[in-house]
Amino acid sequence: MEVLRQPMLPEELRGGVYAIGNFDGLHRGHQAVIFESGRVAGELGAAHGLLTFEPHPRSYFSPGGSAFRLTSLVRKAAVLESWGVDRIIAIPFDAALAGTLAQDFVVEVLVKGLGLRHAVVGYDFTFGQGRRGNAVMLDQMAEMEGFGVSIVEAAVEPGGKTYSSSAIRQALREGRPRDAARGLGRWWCVEGTVQRGEARGVKLGFPTANLELGDYLEPALGVYAVKAAFESGGPWFHGVANLGNRPTFGGGGVVLEVHLLDFEGDLYGKELQVEFVDYLRPEKKFDGLDALKAQIAADCDSAREVLARPWRPRGDDGPQSIHARY
Repeated sequence: MEVLRQPMLPEELRGGVYAIGNFDGLHRGHQAVIFESGRVAGELGAAHGLLTFEPHPRSYFSPGGSAFRLTSLVRKAAVLESWGVDRIIAIPFDAALAGTLAQDFVVEVLVKGLGLRHAVVGYDFTFGQGRRGNAVMLDQMAEMEGFGVSIVEAAVEPGGKTYSSSAIRQALREGRPRDAARGLGRWWCVEGTVQRGEARGVKLGFPTANLELGDYLEPALGVYAVKAAFESGGPWFHGVANLGNRPTFGGGGVVLEVHLLDFEGDLYGKELQVEFVDYLRPEKKFDGLDALKAQIAADCDSAREVLARPWRPRGDDGPQSIHARY
């Protein structure tokens, strides 16, 4: 998987097929666009790429706002590689790009920079200064500039609602990770470096790996059944995690504390991936350590029970394209 930070490609990398968008979450709606671009790339015998923007434009326009990211670029690259994407172009979103006219974006970035052969976008795709460019405009300009365009219709849930990053964020904030997983087609996952804490978990008999969420969205505070892995391609362990301020010990910043069931070893400094499977209970303050230990033991039992039950996000009917011009 190639991850490039600028769109000026050398001649040998030009001519690919690109899905274009922010793709935060890589949910089922995004998958419809990406899988369609993969289909077109295979049909044309071209490289399959994804063009996105880092940081997310929302971070540029609302600096200092609350964290909202569903997927980091690192996590995005890992998922996209498993889907057969060859290359990610992550263009820096800055003042210059925010002020670029839509038509100039097409000519300077897509044509001169990427030399792309075909673009695939969602029905609601917007781009350029003031978001004045849209999928229809892109299609019109593409015809003049000599590349193809596919516009993919909305992917909808079985109940008829459109899959969206906003709906997934709401589900996570409300403590509904399984609803988020239905929209994502997989468990919501965060990753980070295990930080050295105050070793309270060890003293309680339940050692934890501590992570800070950073730019990730903050889901509902409380206790979760989770799965975690600390090696690329390595085994996944069942676990229980507390996301919160640790009120029993006087509070503090929000930390994700992950206890891996049936695991022994030091995880400090390792990269840990954590999948949120189910919400067990809200965070609470306990009267003493004995009450806290008893509750953690009960949480571990609940997590074992939840994680022992097989469950997979319900599938959809696959991507569809409402318009394509090669």
